[in-house]
Parts: sequence; C-alpha cells; structure tokens
Amino acid sequence: MASSATDPTLPLDPRLAGRLSFLPRLPTKPALGPGRHALGLFETRDAVLCVPEHVDPRLPTPLVVLFHGGGGHAGKILPMLEGHAQARGFLLLAPQSLHPTWDLVIAGNGPDRERLDRALAEVADRFLIDPGHLAFAGHSDGGSYALSLGLTNGDRVSHLIVSSAGFLSVHVQAGAPKIFLSHGTRDEQIGIDRSARRHAHLLRSAGYDLTYVEYDGPHAYDPSVVEQAVDFFLGDFFA
Repeated sequence: MASSATDPTLPLDPRLAGRLSFLPRLPTKPALGPGRHALGLFETRDAVLCVPEHVDPRLPTPLVVLFHGGGGHAGKILPMLEGHAQARGFLLLAPQSLHPTWDLVIAGNGPDRERLDRALAEVADRFLIDPGHLAFAGHSDGGSYALSLGLTNGDRVSHLIVSSAGFLSVHVQAGAPKIFLSHGTRDEQIGIDRSARRHAHLLRSAGYDLTYVEYDGPHAYDPSVVEQAVDFFLGDFFA
C-alpha cells in the first residue's frame, strides 16, 4: 500500500505533521498532591508534573506545558516557571525529549509527539484542564518546539509562550492560539534578525494575535519578561 511518504498525491499522516490526539476530558483518576511528580509513564526521561497548593481537581485549572532546550531536561527548565505556577495556581508539565533534543529539531515528529500525547492524557485523567488556558512554552530548542507544535495544534492549545526560538516548522496549521514571543537582542547563539524578527513578521502576516518583546540580553530567558508572559497567559482567567 502506498504511503504519503512515497506518493505525494496522498494526504500527509497527521501524526507525522505533529498533530496530537489529546483532548481535555473529565478526570478518571485521583488527583496528585502539591509538589513535583514523575508521572511514571516512561523508564527514562519521564514527564514531570508540578502541582501547586490548593488546586481543586474538580474545577478547570490552567496548564502550561514547558519544553526544555537542547541538551536539557525537566529539572533544568522548570525554574523558568515553577515559582509562577506555585504563586498563581496553574499546573506545570515538563515533558522530556527521548534524545538530547526534540525529535522535530533532529528529523521530524516521532516519539516525542507520542510521549507528549501520553503525558497530556495522564494529566487530564487527574485534573480538569481549562481548555481556554492550555499553553505550550519553551526556551531555545524548547521554544522552537513549542511554537511549531503549538501552531500545528492551535485548536487544542490556547496560548504559546516562546523564548529565544531558533526556527518554526509547520506543515499543518490549526486554530488560532495567542502568542507571546520574546528574544534577547544580544543573543549570539541564535541571532534575533534570523529568528524572532522573522517569525514575528510571518506570524503577524498570518493573522495571529501576537505579543512580541525584545529585551537587552543574551541567549537566556529574562525573568521580568517571563513574568509578562505569565500575565499574558492568565490575564483573563480571573476576570
């Protein structure tokens, strides 16, 4: 049987394009208590969920999925948002790439998309996720992954928080997530002219609701800009 990889007249497999099967649903398992939890889904590089104090699993709760940078891991990227999650009451999920960086960066959508689907399903089985406040976020390679996968699944993801992304790779666009894009003007690893400024132009041209922030800094997220991004994400949650 011919596949879309060998016959260009056939439609692209949505999984290869990065489409997720996850959808929010009613929880079926006990909620997890406050703190960091390895979800127990994978023998190596398991997904980690941070649960703040006083979350009512019966009420819709915001969720941020935070992707680490190249060569990174959950423990390295969680400090970017963990304090905000605790202070402002949102769930924070940190998946981990199977290899040193995300498969989309290396060759295309594959096991990392599948692992993300499983991690999201596990969180949804334990907490009632607010579909209007479900964000993909990340820095560097993680920012590229959040932006690319978020635009591909914008009918499932409401917000994107993208820091110092190097590229975007989108085969299928769905939905219209709100986007917070930031980049340091002194970034020598990923120059702003060939990345964020170009991305901002493309996103605005495509009609996305974009908040774009440049800051005086190197290839590192800026805590004050991260705080702006959290306000962007939660701005209407308590309205």
